[in-house]
Amino acid sequence: MNTIPYSEYDDNEIVNHSSNAHMDTILAARLSRRGALKGGIGATTAALLGGVGLSACGGGDDNKTPAAPTPAEPTPVSLNFAAVAKTNADTVSVPAGYQVSILHALGDPMHYGDATWSDKGTETPESYDRRIGDGHDGMYYFGLSEDGKYDVNRSDRGLLCVNHEYVVAPYGLHGAGSTTVDGKRPAAEVEKEIRAHGVSVVEIKRKAGSNDMEMVRGSKYNRRVTSATEMDMAGPAAGNAKLINKLSPNGKLAFGMNNNCANGYTPWGTYLTCEENYLNVIGRAAGDDAQRSASEIVALKRYGLPEGRKNPYGWDSPDGESYQRWNSKVSAATAAGDHRNSFNTFGWVVEIDPFRPDSKPVKRTALGRFNHEGSWPAPAKAGEPIVIYSGDDARNEYVYKFVSDAKWDPKDIDGGTAVGAKYLDKGKLYAARFNADGSGEWLELTHGKNGIDAGNKLYPFADQGDVLIHCRLAADFMGATKMDRPEWGGVNPLNNEVYMTMTNNSQRDGTKVPLDAANPRLKNQNGHIIRWKEEGGQAGTKFQWDVYLFGARSDNKQSENLSGLTAVNDFSSPDGLYFDQRNGNAGGLLWIQTDDGSYTDVTNCMMLAAIPGQVGDGGKVTTRDGQATIVGAQATDANVRRFLVGPFDCEITGVVVTPDGKTLFFNVQHPGEAAGDFATNTFTSHWPGNQAPASDKLHHGHKRPRSATVVVTRTDGGTIAI
Repeated sequence: MNTIPYSEYDDNEIVNHSSNAHMDTILAARLSRRGALKGGIGATTAALLGGVGLSACGGGDDNKTPAAPTPAEPTPVSLNFAAVAKTNADTVSVPAGYQVSILHALGDPMHYGDATWSDKGTETPESYDRRIGDGHDGMYYFGLSEDGKYDVNRSDRGLLCVNHEYVVAPYGLHGAGSTTVDGKRPAAEVEKEIRAHGVSVVEIKRKAGSNDMEMVRGSKYNRRVTSATEMDMAGPAAGNAKLINKLSPNGKLAFGMNNNCANGYTPWGTYLTCEENYLNVIGRAAGDDAQRSASEIVALKRYGLPEGRKNPYGWDSPDGESYQRWNSKVSAATAAGDHRNSFNTFGWVVEIDPFRPDSKPVKRTALGRFNHEGSWPAPAKAGEPIVIYSGDDARNEYVYKFVSDAKWDPKDIDGGTAVGAKYLDKGKLYAARFNADGSGEWLELTHGKNGIDAGNKLYPFADQGDVLIHCRLAADFMGATKMDRPEWGGVNPLNNEVYMTMTNNSQRDGTKVPLDAANPRLKNQNGHIIRWKEEGGQAGTKFQWDVYLFGARSDNKQSENLSGLTAVNDFSSPDGLYFDQRNGNAGGLLWIQTDDGSYTDVTNCMMLAAIPGQVGDGGKVTTRDGQATIVGAQATDANVRRFLVGPFDCEITGVVVTPDGKTLFFNVQHPGEAAGDFATNTFTSHWPGNQAPASDKLHHGHKRPRSATVVVTRTDGGTIAI
């Protein structure tokens, strides 16, 4: 028997080897393919440019997208807390005048009848259908009315949806860490891990006389959605031949969701949870290419699943049919007889209705399949489409946008996943190109347009479902911009500008992966935050962009510290990002979280509060690597400030604020993730047991570190940060 690491999968492995030729080359190829149109080269080029996605309605003055309304002038706000110093302490550090408590942690029982956390890994697998899962990540708060409906303004009672991205082995779930015996994982360990993934939905309420929150144990709303939960496939890919498998012969069902990282929400009151590093749970047998078509091999490699790839978690290793779905190999005469296509059922945005605990989750295929970091909606406006932004979190992958066909009707609030079908199953998916001059364009990924069809030389797209299952290949063909790991995003409610973190890319070497204006630093270990302003409204197909902030150590020379960060606001590897949605004049307050490996000698990961400006408030600069780019206004103590620092070895992730601005939630993931001594329960972190007060009997004193949701309030009862 030996202990295995928590993940053998390099979730930053480069699988995008496309050249993404310059627009001139793309146009020439399409001219050659389609033949010259009447009217000469000039007319042909104009027609093609119109079809590349520069107009949502196909070009033409009669089809112009109406201009977006001018937003109301925001009321100025200012940051109102003392910046927290950098630290490597094994605790959550917050500003003076603030306090923290633990809402829930890995293994906490959601209902009555299950024992509290043992601190020994002795909890049964089936109990995790009723316990809080592992690897807390993205989350969202939904106000809950007295009659059980979505109340966007309620702050003292609500439903909190929390992602559980992965199992933080070796110490989290099992007595002595994850193990393998004679090349096989014990089935009981695998079952526990399957159930510890997914999402927890819990009812929460304010404690009497306080802005602090507690979980309502035993609430009818408390629910787990896991890697074993049955779900519907919906949208253009539902029923597609490439989704047919032994568990779903018609291609319309999925079983489980995996490695759910960030999230989103809908204006009608449902939760969007997004499958990111699902390659953690999938393997493919050696020699499987011989059973595959040439196009299948192209697609599998582009999505990171070559033949002979080991399942990192070993979920396919126990004996029994139920574990074979975790290996996408050909083993039967038809797809309906094996799990060759099970891989294609992961990598989607999943819609969950938290207000109807018996409802079935739905995978919304119209939003595309890739390493979905999250799905962030623009503010919904009556009579306009629903617009959702996503990042594909891997090196050299893309930024995407979905625009619904249906126009928003506020009467659909509280309509659940039935309303989701109206807005999320029909629409257009786009990938972004960031041009060197600060302009950008959205490239439409629609079957039958711009050469995305069965005759495509890169990959033969059979139909729109095939495009969505393999939208990375469609974006390759269209020439989208390779980014430095697009992670979390958000839309500023004050001016509708969109922000997205590019967390890092140590493999941008300038040769195989050249520099460009939107990704202007070699071996970009500190990351940056890009932002853009849509032209012609959120559904438009052109935008203007700049880099809001460059991550850097404050002692770096100016050519690296391009945003002028100081000791009160320097950071590295921005990851989580959230625009405060609270009522009143604080909308637009930006929260930035880090998941860093290059600054941990100085500080644990952190969260900062910021008052962002707007696209174009800075100017042109040249990086020390010689790449020209566009940077936003310089950071100052007045507009960017460190709000908290997490415990040792952790990632700070997932943030949401109640509508009244008086309670903030955030997640601490994998504190002390390095292995420890199980005999003595000694690890590199003992959080939250070392921070929870003795009155917190669920968490105080426990030695094993656990991912957890933290509640932050002001001791004077005031609003957070401002």
